[in-house]
Amino acid sequence: MAKTTILSLLSLGMLACSAPQTETACRVEQLLDKMTLTEKIGQMAQLTIEPFVIADGTGGFTLDTALLREAVVEYGVGSLLNVPLSESQPAEVWGPFIGELQRIATDETRLGIPLIYGVDQVHGGTYSLGSTLFPQQIALVATWNPAHARRMGEITAYEMRACNIPWNFAPILDLGADPRFPRQYEGFGEDPYLGSVLGRELVKGQEGDDNDVNHPEHVATCLKHFLGYSVPASGKDRTPANIPWNALMEYHLPAFREALDAGAHSVMVNSGIIDNEPVHASRRILTGLLRDELGFAGVVVTDYEDLEKLHARDRLAATSKDAICLGINAGIDMAMIPIDYRGFCRDLCSLAEEGAVPMKRIDEAVRRILKLKFELGLFERPNTLPADYPRYGCKEHRQASYAAAAEAITLLKNDGGLLSLDPAAGRKILVCGPNAQSRRALCGGWTVTWQGHGIERHPELCKTLAEALGERFGRRNVEVIPGVSYDAHESRYDTERRDRFDEAAEAARRADVVVLCLGENSYCEKPGDLNDLALDPLQTELAERIAATGKPVVLVLSEGRPRLISKFSAKIPAIVQSYLPGPQGADAVADVLTGKVNPSGKLPYTYPAFPNSLAVYYHKYADEQRNTDATYKYEGDYNPEFVFGHGLSYTAFAYSGAKLTHEGDEIVIKADITNTGDRAGQEVVQLYSRDLYASLIPDVKRLRRFEKIALKPGQTRTVEFRITKEDLAFYNLENERIAEPGEFLFEIGASSADIRATLPFKL
Repeated sequence: MAKTTILSLLSLGMLACSAPQTETACRVEQLLDKMTLTEKIGQMAQLTIEPFVIADGTGGFTLDTALLREAVVEYGVGSLLNVPLSESQPAEVWGPFIGELQRIATDETRLGIPLIYGVDQVHGGTYSLGSTLFPQQIALVATWNPAHARRMGEITAYEMRACNIPWNFAPILDLGADPRFPRQYEGFGEDPYLGSVLGRELVKGQEGDDNDVNHPEHVATCLKHFLGYSVPASGKDRTPANIPWNALMEYHLPAFREALDAGAHSVMVNSGIIDNEPVHASRRILTGLLRDELGFAGVVVTDYEDLEKLHARDRLAATSKDAICLGINAGIDMAMIPIDYRGFCRDLCSLAEEGAVPMKRIDEAVRRILKLKFELGLFERPNTLPADYPRYGCKEHRQASYAAAAEAITLLKNDGGLLSLDPAAGRKILVCGPNAQSRRALCGGWTVTWQGHGIERHPELCKTLAEALGERFGRRNVEVIPGVSYDAHESRYDTERRDRFDEAAEAARRADVVVLCLGENSYCEKPGDLNDLALDPLQTELAERIAATGKPVVLVLSEGRPRLISKFSAKIPAIVQSYLPGPQGADAVADVLTGKVNPSGKLPYTYPAFPNSLAVYYHKYADEQRNTDATYKYEGDYNPEFVFGHGLSYTAFAYSGAKLTHEGDEIVIKADITNTGDRAGQEVVQLYSRDLYASLIPDVKRLRRFEKIALKPGQTRTVEFRITKEDLAFYNLENERIAEPGEFLFEIGASSADIRATLPFKL
């Protein structure tokens, strides 16, 4: 039945809807009543696009329309994901490609229900060639500036719609509390509050202030991965975690709660296991917490092939059919199958007919999926056209990416004021290290291809650090010798080899300054697992050899997680963390090194120094200064390379006039910040609270508020924070959130350790 016909029937059927129902709810119910069981179950199926495309040998592809019609027309499959040929496609390919998929769905099926297409556009246009790629989320949060998250969301949504894609599997809100975890770079760092603030803005940027995803420049977001994904005991992706429920609520839930309150339309499930229960089978988490407690009414989708993993990996279900039963009954609405739609649809049909999965549960899931499609406007406008989006990949959008990258870059160390480097001084610069000429190392995974290697085929999209530094200092003054290079074998991202190793060390002796570019090559998900958090031995050896020359060394790190550098860091006078700054990152780094940009980034995680000291800043270890037991007087459990919130500037800031007052139920804390240096700069003013005694061991401190301010030399600004009793609450052993009376300290400073004022408070 043609789309126009079904829309007409739906409009007539509106008369039968009860008055309190919204127009969308009425349309959903009218359509649901017309659907067969097969059609309903098809809506719950999501397939990857790869089996339906055929490479043509020239870099292009064609559709296997016969197979597609079987899936969409015969089985009623309602959703597709991923990218043709597993590589980024331009808007002029995406648009008509999805248009043809929608034509088959709307014109050749009985009810004309449009497809919903989803893609992981996690740092801008991951899979949209020529679109705007931003820094990865770990760099975005290092700006400590929510405006960059909002802007990335807006641009990402605009350029997704230019590609005819309405559903984004982002943002990633997993708590980055374990640096071993290979997906740490995809999230917003280790602090629950900081991640909540940035996550909310990223949702609003994509969905709009009123969450009107029918708007042609907005998309529906999908929060991932609910819940507790990022702290497996092994540190490796998709392996078991042990998380007490009150800890899950205290640390992992806040960012998701805030994003759900911001109106996010869908949620993707944690691929892992918590306390011996796969989350995809956890009714307690997916229904009890997400639906009943948090009130979420949107779509819950699995991660890739994760229902089948309940059988094949976890051995929780004896058969694939049993696995489907467990997941759907736990609260899953749509299964990212992603290939065997015949088996999924057949098994779920049988489960429904047998009563093992109640029809009420099927209808509930399909109702949510249809509601999302109606809210996206897919029934009236299944396609958006590339020609209607003239700002796709424009200069203005790239400038926004550059601004985020430049503001994220974090100056970790600057002994003797080595930085900034004046390009007019005529110094001879050696640029070495494996990341000097690697675009992958700047952009990370989810860049053109899943593992990020595809960016190297598009040098026009991304400069290397060596190229950007050559432009600043003059190519005659810059010598580039990697010394260590990454192996080209894509399945081993961190395999490295010597590349003119001795020559690099000799060149360092001839140079005035060495810019040493170290870190990681690109990776994503399970292939990024590692057994050693220390920087690769060849990189470590290169650093030690370069440092031994006695020449000034600037270490530039490009990495998705903090790799240990303590074996040589003391010998390096200047250290810059660029994280994964994206295609504009090389220019941003070069502008920081030369002083065009005054660095203002702050660490969104604790940078560890040792493999057995991986504590977050809000750890619960005893206060060493107050420990009177001589047996336990030691260096301390929290002894990182660099603390959470740390980041230097080329200017200096003084704090004064800190005071605490009460206004009704609010605690008001103010402080004056003055730029005492000779150049303009930005400072992140951080407010922490300390609960001195509690019925559960309190965190050493917790970030409660922050504000990034810009000050000219000599300028002073008063920063004000407002706190409520609820901000000081915590989850007890009964999993109740309580605020206990007692003594607290509020600390204002430039990092979690650089505290400039302390204010006592009694609750």
